[in-house]
Amino acid sequence: MTGEAIIEVRGLCNQFGAQVVHDHLNLDLVRGEVLGVVGGSGTGKSVLLRCILGLRHPNAGTVRVFGEELLALPPGRRSQLERRFGVLYQRGALFSSLTVTENIALPLIEHAGLDRPSAERLARVKLALVGLPVEAGDKYPTELSGGMIKRAALARALALDPDILFLDEPTAGLDPIGAAAFDHLILTLRDALGLSVFLVTHDLDTLYTICDRVAVLAKKHVLVADRLEVVAANGDPWIQEYFHGPRGRAAEQAASRVPGSV
Repeated sequence: MTGEAIIEVRGLCNQFGAQVVHDHLNLDLVRGEVLGVVGGSGTGKSVLLRCILGLRHPNAGTVRVFGEELLALPPGRRSQLERRFGVLYQRGALFSSLTVTENIALPLIEHAGLDRPSAERLARVKLALVGLPVEAGDKYPTELSGGMIKRAALARALALDPDILFLDEPTAGLDPIGAAAFDHLILTLRDALGLSVFLVTHDLDTLYTICDRVAVLAKKHVLVADRLEVVAANGDPWIQEYFHGPRGRAAEQAASRVPGSV
């Protein structure tokens, strides 16, 4: 791995009662990369994400973002740093009582201090950025398809022009065509906006299509974090089953037919 690490997780420990989820876990996100995080159920992928976002205090260890320990910062400085994050939650987490435009405008009003007309104008720009038609902005989340909800939630995640985009199972619930289109949208935005992407996923097609590196959570720590071909060659039984089972082989073959895929 080369390049500047903009997220540095060191010695992370998380425990719930007698259950130890992470035991001295280490992981970096390098500027400009798409890092995919995978692991079996109970390996603490979401717990790790919450720790990085500052939503959970780990039992031990540190998380440094842009060289600063988020949980140790005073509230004002922490808020400034958090504005450099964009988060897309698995189910979109859009406010059902607001239109799509109002959902995207909300962080611009609350955190950037824009007036409502200015925020809504910028929200429409973000809608176009993620490939949604202008009329989608007047709809409520319940009126959107699953794919449109994902794109609307992505537009909101991009509202404050973040440096790091956090994606939690972004293609879950999408059909294969919609998932593939969303993967390529992420790559396009990463390249156009200079984003760094931290991606939690189970989707093998996503791993093969857009990830520069893959980190595998197992046995309470990061078992391996490297280019996909290096990870897939690891002898761990779970990795072998995951990457070389029927679905893994199909994803690898599909990726090999797409020019420029990882």
